[in-house]
Amino acid sequence: MRGADNHSRAFTLVEVLACLTFLGILIPVVVSALLTANRAGAVSERSGIAAQLGENRLGELMLNNEWSSASQRGDFGTEWPGYRWELTKADWGNGAMTELTLDVAFQVQGVEHHVQLATLANQAVGQTEQQ
Repeated sequence: MRGADNHSRAFTLVEVLACLTFLGILIPVVVSALLTANRAGAVSERSGIAAQLGENRLGELMLNNEWSSASQRGDFGTEWPGYRWELTKADWGNGAMTELTLDVAFQVQGVEHHVQLATLANQAVGQTEQQ
């Protein structure tokens, strides 16, 4: 009696369409999440590099006491393309101290990001205090 129990074991058209609709909604969401995670990873990695480059540059400016007379902007050479820095100075407190802020800029996927480092300098005595 095999003929009486002859049921087809295949997907119906409605089931296939429901699955395609679900995938059509799911795939763009997953791809968007992967792109966002990729961008966040790149920004995190480059922010760490920018912070290290900025600390080194600020240290050089402080060590050689060049912060008052050196160039106020520049880049990090051919070894670190895409990273550039800018130094700003502002009086701090009663004018005896100067706040130095070094801004390191870089781009990730066409969007510019910044890392800022700051310290205090006392030009009259030639001493520095880090924040």
